[in-house]
Amino acid sequence: MKAVPEAYHGVWQRTLLRLSDGTEDTTTRVFWLQSAHLHADLRIPDPAPKLPFERAAQAGFAGLTEASLGRCQWHRIIDFHPDSGTDIGNMQFVSSDEVHETALDDSYLEIWQRLPASRGPVAELWLQSADGSGRQACLLRAGDYFFFAADRPQRLAPGRSLLTYLQHENAGNAEHLLGCELTFGRISGAERPWQILFSTLPAASGSLFSVPADAAHWDVLPVAWLGVHAPELGWRPAPLPSLQPLTEETLV
Repeated sequence: MKAVPEAYHGVWQRTLLRLSDGTEDTTTRVFWLQSAHLHADLRIPDPAPKLPFERAAQAGFAGLTEASLGRCQWHRIIDFHPDSGTDIGNMQFVSSDEVHETALDDSYLEIWQRLPASRGPVAELWLQSADGSGRQACLLRAGDYFFFAADRPQRLAPGRSLLTYLQHENAGNAEHLLGCELTFGRISGAERPWQILFSTLPAASGSLFSVPADAAHWDVLPVAWLGVHAPELGWRPAPLPSLQPLTEETLV
């Protein structure tokens, strides 16, 4: 798979969403980490939701990115919402640290600013559950930031919204439905454990993400039990997922 241009590498924070009807959002905390092939994205309203039905307002996803300097497609392999659909945007770099994303139909504008501490090495690990259940996860790094994304323990079929699932399940199953983990934080100069800044799991936000190894040695990180809902037999490193390449016309 072709690598994403280095101009995209790092962590981008959204500073503005403007819809075609003039509606604007400047309060949702939105972060997008881009490595050489993988992305992870997290969107947390302010104030952060805590109750199960409130948490359906969160969003986030992770997967493969195919990009040119003018267009990106984010293939969502791990997704907090099972019905979020295709994600393609036109991209205009107004500087090396600011990019404007517009919808193909001009229905939205998003302004992204690169976080200065995210400049530096990028690294990526794709993970699969060792129990053969098909669960997937990834651990990404850009400079002094990390992002961990993992499938929820209970697989949800597309075509039905997360809110609908929550309305038709008992309260005891809510945590499994909401258990898609998207966790973003700081490595803090390779100190350990790492600090979680925001997460789709409210109890994790502000806590520590323990990776007992130096971030410089990414190839030997102990990944088996990462995350709150690790599989029963843990995670194991896996090859990057494969997708049919985008047509050249899509990326011009």
